[in-house]
Amino acid sequence: MSQRMGKIGLFTGLISFVLLIVSVRNVLDQTLVWKNYLAFGVFGLIVGTVAFLLLFYGLKIAFWIFMPALVLGFLELFRNFIFVDNGFGDLIGILSLFLFSTFGLVLALGVQFVVKLMRKNK
Repeated sequence: MSQRMGKIGLFTGLISFVLLIVSVRNVLDQTLVWKNYLAFGVFGLIVGTVAFLLLFYGLKIAFWIFMPALVLGFLELFRNFIFVDNGFGDLIGILSLFLFSTFGLVLALGVQFVVKLMRKNK
């Protein structure tokens, strides 16, 4: 089972890394330097590690709340990159990705905590 969790974490981190590269390089048409790849890799590593740890510690409800929040964050990133023309679309897109993923993680852990407390009190 832990190999499966590791694969899910690796896949989540790798997909996040690739989506960030594609969004900045292809959608925004910006050239990337090694610092960009490093930052995208660190974000992918963090997201993959969080996904793995949620599954490893048996927080399945938190995992299933965190993953759609991450998907919504990437959708908002692409939406801002494509449709916002005021010059701040890139900044708003990246910040929305960070905010959606952070809010999703906090909400997921909060819901999981409440569920654990309710099960404990039964």
